[in-house]
Amino acid sequence: MQIQETLVAINQAMTLTVVFPLMLLFGLYLSFALKGFQITKLRQGWFFLLHQKKEDVGNISHFEAISTVLAGNFGTGNISGMAVALSTGGPGALVWMWLMVFFGAAIQYASCVLGVKYRQKNCQGEYVGGPMYYLSKGLKQTQLARLFCLLTIFSAISVGNFAQTNSMTLPLVQLGFDPLLSGCVIALLIGLVLLGGIQRIAKIASMIVPIKAALYISVAILILLLNYQQVLPALELMVRSSFDFRAASGGTLGALTFKAMTTGFNRSIFATDAGTGIVPILQSGARTSNPIEDGLVTLVAPFIVMAVCTLTGLVLIISGAWLQTDLQSTNMVTYAFTKGLGSKLGEYIVMLCLILFGYSTILAWSYCAEKAVGYLFGQPATKWFTYFYILLIPFGTIAKVELVWLLADLCITLMLIVNLVGIIGLSKEVIASSQLYFHPKKA
Repeated sequence: MQIQETLVAINQAMTLTVVFPLMLLFGLYLSFALKGFQITKLRQGWFFLLHQKKEDVGNISHFEAISTVLAGNFGTGNISGMAVALSTGGPGALVWMWLMVFFGAAIQYASCVLGVKYRQKNCQGEYVGGPMYYLSKGLKQTQLARLFCLLTIFSAISVGNFAQTNSMTLPLVQLGFDPLLSGCVIALLIGLVLLGGIQRIAKIASMIVPIKAALYISVAILILLLNYQQVLPALELMVRSSFDFRAASGGTLGALTFKAMTTGFNRSIFATDAGTGIVPILQSGARTSNPIEDGLVTLVAPFIVMAVCTLTGLVLIISGAWLQTDLQSTNMVTYAFTKGLGSKLGEYIVMLCLILFGYSTILAWSYCAEKAVGYLFGQPATKWFTYFYILLIPFGTIAKVELVWLLADLCITLMLIVNLVGIIGLSKEVIASSQLYFHPKKA
């Protein structure tokens, strides 16, 4: 327990002293230099998402690429992650999540521009890219590139494997299913897709993501409509709690705001993957003729994810689920949807969405880890890692919830710090290319 508390303190300290200042200042810098492009160019991002040019080159379409990205960050972090956020940081954590997503979108754009710019073909003819390539080829920091790959592998195991499987099986255990047996079934279904490569992953993701998004969002909106009188008070509580300068029990003045801030930052990063570096890995295989256009497409994902997170947070608040101290992670959300709909149907809908969310996320993270393994040890090693990754899936069902999420947060935080070194170091290239694309007549 003491080790766990120490790791929590370390992660919070890194978030407050390193991640928050870097994300905020660099996000502000990019937003100012490119004149709030996250908002002004969002429409263009949607356009390029839905319209593919004939001259674009790559392995998968923009829609398949963004579906794979959403498969990676539109996962259990949007469901169980919101329960963790509210139970540990309170309703105010959601407000800090909004702030981080706005600046995180700018950073994600920069990383995807660089990911496509420095991508290359591997021995199988696939386009591969990501932080390891622009760290080594652009910034000439080979050791940092290797470190990022190692962190990606550990993150895939904790975030993309254990955390997803754990959240997927929690409600199944409540229904009487054996956790290990459930994990074995998940592993089998994952293996059938992973062995087909990025084309099969992208195809499955482009099928699952729209279905799971439409189902989850429509039910969440229905709950809010059924309880519309409580929506505004819930929003007011979120804003008020984000700047709660009262002293926590036995703590110092402002401890509640500190907790909401750090929790909000961690959960927003976990939910959107903004700045972590996995998005440019997934996006680098997209068919594109211009890195800027590919970067604009990726602006869409963080705002979709945050809309879902906000809907989940509101349902948790208006149902009172976040105050139920005996509920953890996914079980808190199933309680909220059941109470919100006034029917057990809410629980089954959450369970179905959770399985779809977690399933697609495991696929996306496995692909990222494979590319990291390929960079470090060569393409033949990726096949063996895929088998290893599949075999690990059942172990996530018996892991402790708190420990799984703690390891996930730590890995993500370290990935983000290393990736930021590359993006900041190459930011002038991103800004110059963007300004040339946005304002060609002024160049």
